[in-house]
Amino acid sequence: MATTTAQRRYWIFTADPHHYHWDTLFVKGKEMWDGAGAKPDAIRALKQVRKGDRVLCYHSAPERALYSIAEVTRDPYPDPHDHKGKSLVADLRAFEKLPRQVTLGEMRGNTALRKIKLLKNVRLVISPISDAEYQEILRMAGIVPTPGIPLP
Repeated sequence: MATTTAQRRYWIFTADPHHYHWDTLFVKGKEMWDGAGAKPDAIRALKQVRKGDRVLCYHSAPERALYSIAEVTRDPYPDPHDHKGKSLVADLRAFEKLPRQVTLGEMRGNTALRKIKLLKNVRLVISPISDAEYQEILRMAGIVPTPGIPLP
């Protein structure tokens, strides 16, 4: 069952652009995301992700910027390539590239975003964000609400 807008959660997923560039998701349209690996913090966070949630896709160094939006299309499940059974993955669908990338420095300079865990620990692979933080980041990226039309 898909998540309704009222139940939807928001996340920042991090990828090293040298290892996995978010453009790959846009080329394929939908893909199994295995960026959590076997990192305990990432696994704990990924267990909370649900189908229908929105993901802001972040590139770590050297870019250090939010790049695009994706949607979770399947609840997290065991990584079929991990024979030890410790890793989780989630299926993502490319949703929309941000009109303008939002840098780590810009996020740190915005007091409305000061509680985002990624800003305190840039090594986090998955970071939850609130609805208000998500809306603020979209605004910073140049996505503005239109009356009667929900934001992505």
